[in-house]
Amino acid sequence: MEKNGLGGKSIILRLEMNTQDIKFGQVASAIFEAGGDMVAIDVIQSSGHITVRDITITVTDSVDIGKITHTVKNLKGVKLVNVSDRTFLMHLGGKIETQPKVPIQNRDDLSRVYTPDVARVCAAIQEDPKKAYTLTIKRNTVAVISDGSAVLGLGNIGPYAAMPVMEGKSMLFKQLAGVDSFPICLDTQDTEEIISCIKALAPAFGGINLEDISSPRCFEIEQRLRDELDIPVFHDDQHGTAVVLYAALINALKIVGKSIDQIKVVVCGIGAAGVACSKILLSAGVKNLIGVDREGALVAGGNYNNSMWQWYAEHTNPDKVQGSLQEVIRGADVFIGLSAGGLLRREDVLAMADDPIVFAMANPTPEIRPEEVEDIVGVIATGRSDYPNQINNVLCFPGIFRAALDCRATTINEEMKLAAAEAIASAVPDDERNPSYIIPSVFNQNVVKAIRELVVKAAIKTGVARRIPRE
Repeated sequence: MEKNGLGGKSIILRLEMNTQDIKFGQVASAIFEAGGDMVAIDVIQSSGHITVRDITITVTDSVDIGKITHTVKNLKGVKLVNVSDRTFLMHLGGKIETQPKVPIQNRDDLSRVYTPDVARVCAAIQEDPKKAYTLTIKRNTVAVISDGSAVLGLGNIGPYAAMPVMEGKSMLFKQLAGVDSFPICLDTQDTEEIISCIKALAPAFGGINLEDISSPRCFEIEQRLRDELDIPVFHDDQHGTAVVLYAALINALKIVGKSIDQIKVVVCGIGAAGVACSKILLSAGVKNLIGVDREGALVAGGNYNNSMWQWYAEHTNPDKVQGSLQEVIRGADVFIGLSAGGLLRREDVLAMADDPIVFAMANPTPEIRPEEVEDIVGVIATGRSDYPNQINNVLCFPGIFRAALDCRATTINEEMKLAAAEAIASAVPDDERNPSYIIPSVFNQNVVKAIRELVVKAAIKTGVARRIPRE
Protein backbone atom coordinates (compact mmCIF):
# COMPACT_ATOMS: atom_id res chain seq x y z
CA MET A 1 0.00 0.00 0.00
CA GLU A 2 1.35 3.43 -0.90
CA LYS A 3 2.93 5.54 1.80
CA ASN A 4 2.15 9.22 1.37
CA GLY A 5 5.28 10.42 3.17
CA LEU A 6 3.38 11.38 6.32
CA GLY A 7 3.00 7.96 7.89
CA GLY A 8 -0.17 7.19 5.92
CA LYS A 9 -1.56 5.27 2.95
CA SER A 10 -3.50 6.17 -0.14
CA ILE A 11 -6.31 4.13 -1.73
CA ILE A 12 -8.82 4.65 -4.51
CA LEU A 13 -12.42 3.44 -4.19
CA ARG A 14 -14.47 3.17 -7.38
CA LEU A 15 -18.11 3.62 -6.39
CA GLU A 16 -21.27 3.22 -8.44
CA MET A 17 -23.96 5.38 -6.84
CA ASN A 18 -27.71 5.66 -7.43
CA THR A 19 -28.45 9.31 -6.77
CA GLN A 20 -32.10 8.52 -6.08
CA ASP A 21 -31.09 6.52 -3.02
CA ILE A 22 -28.09 8.47 -1.70
CA LYS A 23 -26.35 11.82 -2.02
CA PHE A 24 -22.60 12.13 -2.34
CA GLY A 25 -22.42 14.14 0.88
CA GLN A 26 -23.67 11.10 2.78
CA VAL A 27 -20.93 8.96 1.24
CA ALA A 28 -18.29 11.55 2.11
CA SER A 29 -19.50 11.74 5.72
CA ALA A 30 -19.44 7.94 6.08
CA ILE A 31 -15.85 7.76 4.76
CA PHE A 32 -14.73 10.54 7.12
CA GLU A 33 -16.36 8.91 10.15
CA ALA A 34 -14.61 5.61 9.29
CA GLY A 35 -11.23 7.38 9.39
CA GLY A 36 -10.66 8.30 5.74
CA ASP A 37 -9.64 11.69 4.37
CA MET A 38 -10.84 12.34 0.80
CA VAL A 39 -8.24 14.14 -1.31
CA ALA A 40 -9.67 13.75 -4.85
CA ILE A 41 -12.95 12.91 -6.59
CA ASP A 42 -13.07 11.90 -10.27
CA VAL A 43 -16.31 11.32 -12.16
CA ILE A 44 -15.74 8.30 -14.43
CA GLN A 45 -19.22 7.91 -15.87
CA SER A 46 -22.63 9.50 -15.37
CA SER A 47 -25.98 8.62 -16.92
CA GLY A 48 -29.45 9.18 -15.51
CA HIS A 49 -29.47 8.39 -11.82
CA ILE A 50 -26.26 6.30 -11.93
CA THR A 51 -22.85 7.89 -11.43
CA VAL A 52 -19.45 6.16 -11.16
CA ARG A 53 -16.75 7.99 -9.24
CA ASP A 54 -13.17 7.31 -8.16
CA ILE A 55 -12.60 8.54 -4.61
CA THR A 56 -8.95 8.97 -3.56
CA ILE A 57 -8.60 8.58 0.20
CA THR A 58 -5.64 8.90 2.55
CA VAL A 59 -5.60 7.13 5.89
CA THR A 60 -3.15 6.98 8.77
CA ASP A 61 -1.36 3.73 9.54
CA SER A 62 -3.65 3.18 12.54
CA VAL A 63 -6.82 3.20 10.42
CA ASP A 64 -8.28 -0.12 9.24
CA ILE A 65 -8.94 0.18 5.50
CA GLY A 66 -11.31 -2.76 5.80
CA LYS A 67 -13.51 -0.67 8.09
CA ILE A 68 -13.82 2.01 5.40
CA THR A 69 -14.68 -0.45 2.63
CA HIS A 70 -17.17 -2.26 4.90
CA THR A 71 -18.86 1.05 5.74
CA VAL A 72 -19.15 2.02 2.08
CA LYS A 73 -20.48 -1.41 1.04
CA ASN A 74 -23.33 -1.12 3.55
CA LEU A 75 -24.55 2.24 2.28
CA LYS A 76 -27.88 1.96 0.47
CA GLY A 77 -27.55 2.95 -3.17
CA VAL A 78 -23.76 2.44 -3.29
CA LYS A 79 -21.92 -0.39 -5.02
CA LEU A 80 -18.20 -0.77 -4.32
CA VAL A 81 -16.83 -1.63 -7.76
CA ASN A 82 -13.14 -1.79 -6.96
CA VAL A 83 -10.49 -0.98 -4.35
CA SER A 84 -7.00 -0.11 -5.53
CA ASP A 85 -4.11 2.13 -4.67
CA ARG A 86 -2.04 4.48 -6.76
CA THR A 87 1.17 2.52 -6.31
CA PHE A 88 -0.29 -0.63 -7.86
CA LEU A 89 -1.92 1.39 -10.63
CA MET A 90 1.46 2.91 -11.46
CA HIS A 91 2.96 -0.57 -11.82
CA LEU A 92 0.31 -2.02 -14.16
CA GLY A 93 2.14 -3.47 -17.16
CA GLY A 94 5.47 -2.36 -15.72
CA LYS A 95 6.85 1.17 -15.38
CA ILE A 96 9.13 1.44 -18.41
CA GLU A 97 8.99 0.75 -22.14
CA THR A 98 11.27 0.96 -25.20
CA GLN A 99 10.76 3.55 -27.92
CA PRO A 100 12.46 3.78 -31.33
CA LYS A 101 14.48 6.96 -31.88
CA VAL A 102 13.49 7.16 -35.55
CA PRO A 103 10.24 6.00 -37.19
CA ILE A 104 10.15 3.26 -39.84
CA GLN A 105 7.85 4.69 -42.49
CA ASN A 106 8.79 2.86 -45.70
CA ARG A 107 10.84 0.02 -47.17
CA ASP A 108 13.92 2.22 -47.44
CA ASP A 109 13.79 2.98 -43.72
CA LEU A 110 13.32 -0.73 -43.01
CA SER A 111 16.39 -1.67 -45.04
CA ARG A 112 18.53 0.89 -43.20
CA VAL A 113 17.56 -0.12 -39.65
CA TYR A 114 17.36 -3.84 -40.38
CA THR A 115 18.14 -5.93 -43.42
CA PRO A 116 20.04 -5.54 -45.71
CA ASP A 117 21.77 -2.20 -44.99
CA VAL A 118 22.32 -2.91 -41.30
CA ALA A 119 24.95 -5.44 -42.39
CA ARG A 120 27.32 -2.60 -43.23
CA VAL A 121 27.07 -1.28 -39.69
CA CYS A 122 27.65 -4.75 -38.24
CA ALA A 123 30.74 -5.17 -40.42
CA ALA A 124 32.12 -1.83 -39.27
CA ILE A 125 31.78 -2.86 -35.61
CA GLN A 126 33.30 -6.27 -36.34
CA GLU A 127 36.31 -4.53 -37.84
CA ASP A 128 36.59 -2.04 -34.97
CA PRO A 129 34.70 -3.13 -31.80
CA LYS A 130 35.08 0.34 -30.25
CA LYS A 131 32.52 1.57 -32.77
CA ALA A 132 29.87 -0.21 -30.69
CA TYR A 133 29.97 2.90 -28.50
CA THR A 134 28.96 5.15 -31.39
CA LEU A 135 26.77 2.85 -33.47
CA THR A 136 24.72 1.01 -30.78
CA ILE A 137 22.93 1.78 -27.54
CA LYS A 138 26.05 0.77 -25.60
CA ARG A 139 27.30 4.32 -25.13
CA ASN A 140 24.30 5.41 -23.06
CA THR A 141 22.86 2.20 -21.58
CA VAL A 142 23.32 0.61 -18.17
CA ALA A 143 22.13 -2.81 -17.02
CA VAL A 144 20.45 -2.77 -13.60
CA ILE A 145 21.03 -6.32 -12.38
CA SER A 146 19.88 -8.16 -9.26
CA ASP A 147 19.27 -11.67 -8.01
CA GLY A 148 16.62 -10.46 -5.55
CA SER A 149 18.55 -11.77 -2.56
CA ALA A 150 18.74 -8.60 -0.46
CA VAL A 151 15.98 -6.18 -1.44
CA LEU A 152 15.88 -3.25 0.97
CA GLY A 153 13.39 -3.85 3.75
CA LEU A 154 12.17 -7.13 2.18
CA GLY A 155 15.17 -9.47 2.17
CA ASN A 156 15.52 -12.47 -0.13
CA ILE A 157 12.37 -12.17 -2.24
CA GLY A 158 13.77 -13.62 -5.48
CA PRO A 159 13.99 -12.33 -9.06
CA TYR A 160 10.28 -11.94 -9.90
CA ALA A 161 9.43 -9.89 -6.81
CA ALA A 162 12.58 -7.78 -7.16
CA MET A 163 11.72 -6.61 -10.66
CA PRO A 164 9.57 -3.58 -9.65
CA VAL A 165 12.54 -2.17 -7.72
CA MET A 166 14.85 -2.55 -10.72
CA GLU A 167 12.27 -0.94 -13.02
CA GLY A 168 12.06 2.01 -10.64
CA LYS A 169 15.82 2.37 -10.73
CA SER A 170 15.73 2.48 -14.52
CA MET A 171 13.15 5.26 -14.33
CA LEU A 172 15.43 7.29 -12.07
CA PHE A 173 18.42 6.80 -14.37
CA LYS A 174 16.46 8.23 -17.28
CA GLN A 175 14.64 11.07 -15.54
CA LEU A 176 17.53 12.35 -13.46
CA ALA A 177 20.49 11.85 -15.79
CA GLY A 178 19.24 10.91 -19.27
CA VAL A 179 20.82 7.45 -18.95
CA ASP A 180 19.00 4.58 -20.64
CA SER A 181 18.91 1.39 -18.60
CA PHE A 182 17.24 -1.97 -18.50
CA PRO A 183 16.25 -4.01 -15.44
CA ILE A 184 17.48 -7.61 -15.37
CA CYS A 185 16.68 -10.04 -12.55
CA LEU A 186 18.63 -13.29 -12.66
CA ASP A 187 17.00 -16.55 -11.57
CA THR A 188 20.08 -17.76 -9.72
CA GLN A 189 21.87 -16.89 -6.52
CA ASP A 190 25.00 -18.84 -7.36
CA THR A 191 28.02 -16.55 -7.43
CA GLU A 192 29.70 -18.17 -10.45
CA GLU A 193 26.47 -18.28 -12.45
CA ILE A 194 25.77 -14.61 -11.74
CA ILE A 195 29.27 -13.61 -12.83
CA SER A 196 28.99 -15.72 -15.97
CA CYS A 197 25.55 -14.31 -16.88
CA ILE A 198 26.64 -10.70 -16.46
CA LYS A 199 29.81 -11.20 -18.46
CA ALA A 200 27.74 -12.71 -21.27
CA LEU A 201 25.35 -9.72 -21.22
CA ALA A 202 28.04 -7.04 -20.98
CA PRO A 203 28.64 -6.36 -24.72
CA ALA A 204 25.29 -4.56 -25.00
CA PHE A 205 25.91 -2.18 -22.09
CA GLY A 206 28.19 0.70 -21.20
CA GLY A 207 27.98 -0.04 -17.48
CA ILE A 208 26.64 -2.51 -14.93
CA ASN A 209 24.71 -1.39 -11.85
CA LEU A 210 24.49 -4.26 -9.36
CA GLU A 211 21.58 -4.02 -6.99
CA ASP A 212 20.21 -5.84 -3.94
CA ILE A 213 22.68 -8.75 -3.90
CA SER A 214 23.32 -10.13 -0.44
CA SER A 215 26.54 -9.87 1.51
CA PRO A 216 29.19 -11.28 1.44
CA ARG A 217 28.55 -12.64 -2.10
CA CYS A 218 28.19 -9.12 -3.45
CA PHE A 219 31.85 -8.35 -2.68
CA GLU A 220 33.22 -11.20 -4.78
CA ILE A 221 30.72 -10.68 -7.58
CA GLU A 222 31.57 -7.01 -7.92
CA GLN A 223 35.33 -7.47 -7.63
CA ARG A 224 35.45 -10.32 -10.14
CA LEU A 225 33.36 -8.37 -12.64
CA ARG A 226 35.50 -5.27 -12.18
CA ASP A 227 38.59 -7.37 -12.86
CA GLU A 228 37.15 -9.20 -15.85
CA LEU A 229 35.14 -6.49 -17.66
CA ASP A 230 36.28 -3.26 -19.32
CA ILE A 231 33.15 -1.30 -18.39
CA PRO A 232 32.20 0.22 -15.01
CA VAL A 233 30.66 -2.16 -12.47
CA PHE A 234 29.08 -0.43 -9.48
CA HIS A 235 27.22 -2.07 -6.60
CA ASP A 236 24.99 0.82 -5.63
CA ASP A 237 23.92 -0.55 -2.24
CA GLN A 238 27.57 -0.34 -1.23
CA HIS A 239 29.09 2.58 -3.03
CA GLY A 240 26.08 4.79 -3.70
CA THR A 241 25.27 4.81 0.00
CA ALA A 242 28.94 5.45 0.82
CA VAL A 243 29.22 8.41 -1.54
CA VAL A 244 26.10 10.15 -0.22
CA LEU A 245 27.06 9.44 3.38
CA TYR A 246 30.47 11.02 2.87
CA ALA A 247 28.85 14.02 1.19
CA ALA A 248 26.61 14.45 4.22
CA LEU A 249 29.58 14.10 6.56
CA ILE A 250 31.55 16.80 4.70
CA ASN A 251 28.81 19.32 5.43
CA ALA A 252 28.06 18.05 8.93
CA LEU A 253 31.70 18.47 9.94
CA LYS A 254 31.62 22.06 8.68
CA ILE A 255 28.63 22.75 10.93
CA VAL A 256 30.22 21.31 14.10
CA GLY A 257 33.69 22.66 13.27
CA LYS A 258 35.61 19.38 13.33
CA SER A 259 38.33 18.02 11.04
CA ILE A 260 37.93 14.64 9.37
CA ASP A 261 41.39 13.44 10.42
CA GLN A 262 40.71 14.17 14.09
CA ILE A 263 37.35 12.48 14.60
CA LYS A 264 36.39 9.13 16.09
CA VAL A 265 33.83 7.31 13.97
CA VAL A 266 31.77 4.28 15.00
CA VAL A 267 30.08 2.30 12.21
CA CYS A 268 27.31 -0.05 13.36
CA GLY A 269 26.44 -2.81 10.88
CA ILE A 270 29.32 -4.20 8.83
CA GLY A 271 27.48 -5.51 5.80
CA ALA A 272 27.91 -4.39 2.21
CA ALA A 273 27.03 -0.74 2.86
CA GLY A 274 28.94 -0.62 6.15
CA VAL A 275 32.14 -1.84 4.50
CA ALA A 276 31.82 0.58 1.58
CA CYS A 277 31.07 3.53 3.86
CA SER A 278 34.07 2.67 6.00
CA LYS A 279 36.37 2.38 2.96
CA ILE A 280 35.39 5.77 1.58
CA LEU A 281 35.84 7.41 4.98
CA LEU A 282 39.30 5.86 5.33
CA SER A 283 40.17 7.12 1.85
CA ALA A 284 38.88 10.56 2.82
CA GLY A 285 41.20 10.77 5.83
CA VAL A 286 39.43 9.25 8.84
CA LYS A 287 42.08 7.69 11.07
CA ASN A 288 40.09 6.38 14.04
CA LEU A 289 37.22 4.23 12.76
CA ILE A 290 35.68 1.34 14.68
CA GLY A 291 33.24 -1.16 13.19
CA VAL A 292 30.64 -2.86 15.37
CA ASP A 293 28.42 -5.77 14.47
CA ARG A 294 26.56 -8.51 16.32
CA GLU A 295 29.76 -9.79 17.93
CA GLY A 296 30.82 -6.33 19.11
CA ALA A 297 33.75 -4.27 17.88
CA LEU A 298 35.83 -5.84 15.12
CA VAL A 299 39.45 -6.09 16.28
CA ALA A 300 42.63 -7.15 14.49
CA GLY A 301 43.65 -10.62 15.59
CA GLY A 302 40.07 -11.83 15.93
CA ASN A 303 38.92 -14.95 14.11
CA TYR A 304 35.97 -14.12 11.85
CA ASN A 305 34.20 -16.50 9.48
CA ASN A 306 33.34 -13.60 7.20
CA SER A 307 36.43 -12.83 5.11
CA MET A 308 35.38 -9.20 4.70
CA TRP A 309 35.16 -8.82 8.47
CA GLN A 310 38.70 -10.19 8.68
CA TRP A 311 39.88 -7.54 6.24
CA TYR A 312 37.90 -4.88 8.07
CA ALA A 313 39.35 -5.73 11.46
CA GLU A 314 42.89 -5.49 10.09
CA HIS A 315 42.35 -2.06 8.52
CA THR A 316 40.36 -0.25 11.23
CA ASN A 317 40.23 0.22 15.02
CA PRO A 318 43.85 1.35 15.47
CA ASP A 319 43.62 1.27 19.27
CA LYS A 320 42.09 -2.24 19.23
CA VAL A 321 39.10 -1.15 21.31
CA GLN A 322 36.87 -4.05 22.31
CA GLY A 323 33.29 -4.25 23.53
CA SER A 324 29.69 -3.59 22.59
CA LEU A 325 28.28 -0.60 20.75
CA GLN A 326 27.45 1.04 24.08
CA GLU A 327 31.09 0.68 25.16
CA VAL A 328 32.91 1.78 22.01
CA ILE A 329 30.64 4.76 21.27
CA ARG A 330 31.90 6.66 24.31
CA GLY A 331 33.70 9.78 23.14
CA ALA A 332 32.85 9.18 19.48
CA ASP A 333 32.30 12.20 17.26
CA VAL A 334 30.28 10.35 14.62
CA PHE A 335 27.86 7.42 14.71
CA ILE A 336 26.95 5.75 11.43
CA GLY A 337 24.11 3.25 11.65
CA LEU A 338 23.54 0.69 8.92
CA SER A 339 22.01 -1.96 11.13
CA ALA A 340 18.57 -2.18 12.70
CA GLY A 341 16.00 0.08 14.32
CA GLY A 342 16.22 1.02 17.98
CA LEU A 343 19.82 -0.08 18.62
CA LEU A 344 20.97 3.35 19.78
CA ARG A 345 19.73 4.93 23.01
CA ARG A 346 19.65 8.54 24.15
CA GLU A 347 22.18 7.75 26.90
CA ASP A 348 24.55 6.38 24.23
CA VAL A 349 24.40 9.69 22.37
CA LEU A 350 24.97 11.59 25.63
CA ALA A 351 28.17 9.55 26.05
CA MET A 352 29.53 10.73 22.70
CA ALA A 353 31.75 13.78 22.21
CA ASP A 354 30.38 17.31 22.15
CA ASP A 355 28.14 18.16 19.16
CA PRO A 356 27.92 14.54 18.01
CA ILE A 357 26.98 13.65 14.45
CA VAL A 358 24.44 10.82 14.25
CA PHE A 359 23.59 9.18 10.93
CA ALA A 360 20.87 6.66 11.83
CA MET A 361 20.27 5.09 8.43
CA ALA A 362 18.43 1.85 9.15
CA ASN A 363 15.15 1.62 7.23
CA PRO A 364 12.28 1.83 7.83
CA THR A 365 13.07 2.36 11.53
CA PRO A 366 16.29 4.30 12.30
CA GLU A 367 18.68 3.19 15.03
CA ILE A 368 17.30 6.15 16.96
CA ARG A 369 14.53 8.56 15.96
CA PRO A 370 15.61 12.20 15.51
CA GLU A 371 13.00 13.52 17.95
CA GLU A 372 14.64 11.49 20.73
CA VAL A 373 18.00 13.27 20.47
CA GLU A 374 17.59 16.43 18.38
CA ASP A 375 18.28 18.56 21.47
CA ILE A 376 21.65 16.93 22.18
CA VAL A 377 23.17 16.32 18.73
CA GLY A 378 25.10 18.63 16.44
CA VAL A 379 23.58 17.04 13.31
CA ILE A 380 21.32 14.05 12.74
CA ALA A 381 20.43 12.35 9.45
CA THR A 382 18.44 9.25 8.50
CA GLY A 383 17.55 7.24 5.41
CA ARG A 384 13.91 8.36 5.56
CA SER A 385 12.20 11.00 3.45
CA ASP A 386 9.95 12.23 6.26
CA TYR A 387 12.86 13.62 8.29
CA PRO A 388 15.37 16.31 7.29
CA ASN A 389 18.74 15.18 5.90
CA GLN A 390 17.79 12.01 4.04
CA ILE A 391 20.87 10.05 3.00
CA ASN A 392 19.60 8.55 -0.24
CA ASN A 393 21.78 6.89 -2.87
CA VAL A 394 19.48 8.29 -5.57
CA LEU A 395 21.68 11.38 -5.24
CA CYS A 396 24.68 9.41 -6.47
CA PHE A 397 24.14 6.74 -9.09
CA PRO A 398 22.54 8.76 -11.92
CA GLY A 399 25.32 11.35 -11.99
CA ILE A 400 28.20 8.95 -11.46
CA PHE A 401 27.07 6.73 -14.35
CA ARG A 402 26.38 9.82 -16.50
CA ALA A 403 30.02 10.76 -16.01
CA ALA A 404 31.36 7.23 -16.50
CA LEU A 405 29.44 6.78 -19.76
CA ASP A 406 30.39 10.20 -21.12
CA CYS A 407 34.12 9.60 -20.63
CA ARG A 408 33.83 5.86 -21.36
CA ALA A 409 35.52 4.99 -18.09
CA THR A 410 36.79 1.45 -17.68
CA THR A 411 35.88 1.47 -13.98
CA ILE A 412 34.53 3.64 -11.18
CA ASN A 413 37.46 4.03 -8.81
CA GLU A 414 37.79 5.48 -5.31
CA GLU A 415 38.90 8.88 -6.63
CA MET A 416 35.73 9.11 -8.73
CA LYS A 417 33.58 8.24 -5.71
CA LEU A 418 35.27 10.88 -3.58
CA ALA A 419 34.73 13.41 -6.37
CA ALA A 420 31.04 12.50 -6.53
CA ALA A 421 30.70 13.06 -2.79
CA GLU A 422 32.40 16.47 -3.02
CA ALA A 423 30.02 17.40 -5.83
CA ILE A 424 26.93 16.40 -3.84
CA ALA A 425 28.15 18.31 -0.79
CA SER A 426 28.81 21.40 -2.91
CA ALA A 427 25.16 21.47 -4.01
CA VAL A 428 24.31 22.84 -0.55
CA PRO A 429 25.39 26.54 -0.61
CA ASP A 430 27.44 27.85 2.30
CA ASP A 431 24.79 30.41 3.20
CA GLU A 432 22.06 27.74 3.34
CA ARG A 433 23.91 24.98 5.17
CA ASN A 434 22.50 24.28 8.65
CA PRO A 435 21.90 21.26 10.94
CA SER A 436 18.65 20.47 9.09
CA TYR A 437 20.10 20.94 5.61
CA ILE A 438 23.37 19.14 4.94
CA ILE A 439 22.33 17.18 1.85
CA PRO A 440 20.51 18.35 -1.29
CA SER A 441 17.13 17.11 -2.44
CA VAL A 442 17.07 14.18 -4.86
CA PHE A 443 15.21 16.53 -7.23
CA ASN A 444 17.93 19.19 -7.16
CA GLN A 445 18.76 19.54 -10.85
CA ASN A 446 22.26 20.82 -10.14
CA VAL A 447 23.41 17.58 -8.52
CA VAL A 448 23.85 15.41 -11.63
CA LYS A 449 25.63 18.21 -13.48
CA ALA A 450 28.02 18.80 -10.57
CA ILE A 451 28.76 15.08 -10.18
CA ARG A 452 29.37 14.66 -13.90
CA GLU A 453 31.88 17.50 -14.00
CA LEU A 454 33.99 16.41 -11.03
CA VAL A 455 33.81 12.65 -11.71
CA VAL A 456 34.89 13.07 -15.34
CA LYS A 457 37.87 15.11 -14.15
CA ALA A 458 38.75 12.41 -11.62
CA ALA A 459 38.47 9.69 -14.27
CA ILE A 460 40.76 11.59 -16.64
CA LYS A 461 43.25 12.36 -13.85
CA THR A 462 43.44 8.70 -12.77
CA GLY A 463 43.78 7.38 -16.31
CA VAL A 464 40.56 5.37 -16.56
CA ALA A 465 38.80 7.62 -19.10
CA ARG A 466 38.94 6.50 -22.74
CA ARG A 467 37.36 9.69 -24.04
CA ILE A 468 37.42 13.35 -23.08
CA PRO A 469 33.79 14.46 -23.41
CA ARG A 470 32.55 17.80 -24.57
CA GLU A 471 31.28 20.10 -21.84
